[in-house]
Amino acid sequence: MVSGNYGKGFSISDIYQGGYSSLNPPSDSYMTAGSLGMTTDPRVANILQEVSSKLSSGTKNIEVEGIMPEKFDSIPKQHLKEVNRLAKLTGVDISLHGPLLEPSGIQERGYSEVEREIAQRKVSEALFRSKELNPNGNIPVTFHSSNGIPGSQFIPDSIQDGKTRYHKLIAINREDGRMIPLETEKQYTPGIAGPVEVRELTPERRMKSLNITKWDNEISQVLFQKERADEILERNRPFIQHLILDIENGKINLQDLRNLSKEQYQAFQHYQNARVYLDDLHLQANNLFSKAYQFSNEDQKKKLDEISKNFGDFILKSVDPKAPIPNPFVESEAFQGLLHNLKNPEIAPEMFVPLEKFSTEKSGQTFGKSAFSAYKEFGDNAPVLVIENPPAGGGLSTGEDIRNIVEESRKNFIEEAKKEGISEAQASKAAKKLIGATWDVGHINMLRKFGYTEKDIIRETEKVAPYVKHLHLSDNFGFEHTELPMGMGNVPLKEIMDRLGEKGFEGKKIIEASSWWEHFKTPPFQETLEAVGSPIYSMKMSPYWSQSPGFQEGYFSGYGQMLPQINYETFGAGFSRLPSELGGSVQGLGGGRMSGRSME
Repeated sequence: MVSGNYGKGFSISDIYQGGYSSLNPPSDSYMTAGSLGMTTDPRVANILQEVSSKLSSGTKNIEVEGIMPEKFDSIPKQHLKEVNRLAKLTGVDISLHGPLLEPSGIQERGYSEVEREIAQRKVSEALFRSKELNPNGNIPVTFHSSNGIPGSQFIPDSIQDGKTRYHKLIAINREDGRMIPLETEKQYTPGIAGPVEVRELTPERRMKSLNITKWDNEISQVLFQKERADEILERNRPFIQHLILDIENGKINLQDLRNLSKEQYQAFQHYQNARVYLDDLHLQANNLFSKAYQFSNEDQKKKLDEISKNFGDFILKSVDPKAPIPNPFVESEAFQGLLHNLKNPEIAPEMFVPLEKFSTEKSGQTFGKSAFSAYKEFGDNAPVLVIENPPAGGGLSTGEDIRNIVEESRKNFIEEAKKEGISEAQASKAAKKLIGATWDVGHINMLRKFGYTEKDIIRETEKVAPYVKHLHLSDNFGFEHTELPMGMGNVPLKEIMDRLGEKGFEGKKIIEASSWWEHFKTPPFQETLEAVGSPIYSMKMSPYWSQSPGFQEGYFSGYGQMLPQINYETFGAGFSRLPSELGGSVQGLGGGRMSGRSME
């Protein structure tokens, strides 16, 4: 009867699981309780109270949340030292979440190198302050890869074949930091045979066209200056040529213009007017060439080297270095050839690039230089700078983005170290140790709102796996930035942990469940232990936390707490309240056990 069904679709096994065997543990048993940790409340600076309250839950890892800059700066250094003493007494490991800032220096009005340098100082300060929490170890200090800048949106299917294409591309001008959103649009043109032709302009094609158009416009402005100079030269060619010959033959002394005839003086004035335009042309042409070379790729640089050589050869052959004044007609011809070659669309520099590429380069400088400054001060005991993926949809939020920014940061670390005389091999080893990634499983799951599947999300984990040193755990349903305990949303945690491998198992896993704290007012630690199948004891064997609800029904077992306390008091708290025919004592004058009335 106990094992039978009571009504449609109902069985006792749905409520009471029965016993468990240590030889057959739960399939999702892959995290130990000792590797999990909790955060302090980022809204309060009283971390002593926060850490003390978290210690009572039994956690072995606590992350001090300094994400709000004004709250982080309100924490006295003495309190950081006191947390270190508490950690020593209780055997707890401490980590730090640094303040939210934009490490690339990109602001609403565009890029600013001054803002990037300020961000670098803030990162360095957080790294230095973290040593108060752990003076003798490599404390992990997390910073978001971006904060507030928009992110491009990719076509999920294109990621699988390795040829990423964009739904929406955020392009940024590398010169002034101006951002432009580019989406696919249709272009209608008159057809040769009559019907209107329709072309689809992808964000990539639009960005390439933007670069070519911008470059062509800049060349055209310089050519306008040349046309003004040519106009003056051609209108007065005979007079200016005659003037040049007289100067070269010594008939005219430019140091004493009072001896010039009226015709000579007029010719000299025309020459001076043309000279103003030619000098300005020279300056603008040099600026153009410099810009092209600064923002060009390697193939373009080779072509620019050839253009420079041809320009120099022409000048050497055509201009007499001993002449009293340069020949303006030869100069004009030389600049004509230079500008004609620069006008080639293949030379157009990449002034507009994807925001991800630009911000990776700038943020890499911020993180790499900051990590090296800490290394110079603390050596092998320096903090570990770990770069976290922000909520998907913002800039630098994919697995590939985090991989790229970690590599760029390590490259900058090595460059700074080599300037100090440190060998590249030693610098590379230190960079790999002290710069890595924090992988937030809830943030990456938010890619679902852009059409990503569970497999796509797992692939993003595979890209970043070799760099992961720290984890943040929160669950959601892929659309809003909610933070629930694991197992309460659709984050594929088991698959993500499998892809992270040993580093994922070894890394500290910090539970971020602000939505649970906000709405349900209880610690999320037990719910997380149940969801991830942590063993109750340290031997990594039965019983597991996912089995504990069998004693008191919880979220991850059966239908929850089914039987109220009054049930146990009435029927299961001894014999005193049972009916007398079953051995219970008679209440009052033999009244009924439910009504208490006397029996007649």
